Amino acid sequence: MTTLSGIGVGRGLAVGPVLRMPDPLPEPPTTQSTLGPDAEKERVMHALAATADDIRARAAKAGGMAGEVLEAQALMMDDPMLKTDVDARIDTGATAERAVHEAFGVFRDMLAGIGGYLGERAADLDDVSRRAIARIAGVPAPGVPESDVPFVLVARDLAPADTALLDPELVLAIVTSEGGKTSHTAILAGEKGLPAIVGVAGALDLAEGTTVIVDAGAGTVEADPSAEALATAEQKIADRAARVHTTGPGALADGTAIPLLANLGSAEGVDSAVAAGAEGVGLFRTEFLFLDSSSAPSVETQKSAYSAVLAGFPGKKVVVRALDAGADKPLAFLNDAEEENPALGLRGIRSLRASEQILRDQLTALAQAEAENEAEVWVMAPMVATVDETRYFTGLARELGLTTAGVMVEVPAAALLADRILAVADFASIGTNDLTQYTMAADRMLGSVASFQDPWHPAVLKLVGEIGSAGTTSDKPVGVCGEAAADPKLAVVLVGLGVTTLSMSAPAIADVRDELARWTLAGARDAAQAALAAEDAAGARAAVEGLTPA
Repeated sequence: MTTLSGIGVGRGLAVGPVLRMPDPLPEPPTTQSTLGPDAEKERVMHALAATADDIRARAAKAGGMAGEVLEAQALMMDDPMLKTDVDARIDTGATAERAVHEAFGVFRDMLAGIGGYLGERAADLDDVSRRAIARIAGVPAPGVPESDVPFVLVARDLAPADTALLDPELVLAIVTSEGGKTSHTAILAGEKGLPAIVGVAGALDLAEGTTVIVDAGAGTVEADPSAEALATAEQKIADRAARVHTTGPGALADGTAIPLLANLGSAEGVDSAVAAGAEGVGLFRTEFLFLDSSSAPSVETQKSAYSAVLAGFPGKKVVVRALDAGADKPLAFLNDAEEENPALGLRGIRSLRASEQILRDQLTALAQAEAENEAEVWVMAPMVATVDETRYFTGLARELGLTTAGVMVEVPAAALLADRILAVADFASIGTNDLTQYTMAADRMLGSVASFQDPWHPAVLKLVGEIGSAGTTSDKPVGVCGEAAADPKLAVVLVGLGVTTLSMSAPAIADVRDELARWTLAGARDAAQAALAAEDAAGARAAVEGLTPA
């Protein structure tokens, strides 16, 4: 039995045979065109238009976040700089296929060089290029293989156009050799509730037909498992399928209420969140309105987009994160300065404070949207590090008509000053992804240090405890909206550390609700202390597992 490791998406478990994605089309040859520039340019024009139409048709069929991702891909085909580059290459004698390959490759390398969020989009551009070249050549574009039996899909990476339309009845799980937590494979797999493990070294060495156990919670792929391992995995899958999920609000066994909220990136996820029993929204990311724009959207445009989310949660709270740009989500109109280390640069509240009108417009739009809906808007600032930043943001939010203003705690400095920050803010929400990154000095996008990116680490939990304690003392709510909240056992520990609400992707709500219902508040506090006493993340997990109620 061979065990491979990567970055798990979700908490699911799957057993099945490997089916490999076919290799991409070979690189077009560098031979000179025999058709002439005009004919080659016409071939490109028709191919790009047809490819864009195909991607938009897939977007309409997929809907939700997947539809938005594909719409953004289709827009890549209309980029004037790309078309100009393609035409210039054709004018020097290149074929249509070669010109598209080279022009898109330059753009792809530029995105990959930027890294982070835009770097993850480089794979999307590769897919668009391959589909266009296949259309020019008159051959089928490589895609998900067909099968009559369920399988585990193994690939170098998956394009959004393929991931968006995966059939959960046939695809048991996804394993890729590339990608990170913000790759579209990870994002869309999470939205579909499919177990996935990305960034798996050795994944492409798995032979087709090999039986594997994919454990997204552990981030492992076991190839050629023993009969005993297979039986254990199959039993876990059967137990999970047979278990009747608890219903109603999130609560501990002793009746202590722990509201379970949803993380949303746009209005498209509202229906699935409501269906999963979300008691509101704990993190509404607003970047989708800004990332594909050359300028900040108007107040009216923002108000309309925010209202679409608020309308889905009448009488409930919707926690909105102000624009979190910078680092892996650069915006030229917000900050176009070159930075050696943008993760430690002008990002979050720092960039908003430097471009205050953008923040004022966003807060104004939120206040107007709240006035037209029955949801209760809570707004929070990203990447807060100081009491001064807290005072600045909360004061501006209240000036512009928003009554509940808080902060994201993602920086150790804010965690250590949580008592003073909560003396000013109305609430705190912990972003465990960034808090772990900054605590462990491990880039959350870098696979080589992925083992350090674990919110179970006692150092991270100790900081969470500082924030929870400050919330208890000040009687202010403290939530968690990072990936840690979606881990059922870790959710219990977070509650034991003083966290009062948990926010996660909709598919994770049922499992977290079930786990919380097994523990009392006293038990959760015992679990938290056991985790804190451990030396490392693995030890913390093992300690809590040993305390799990029967």
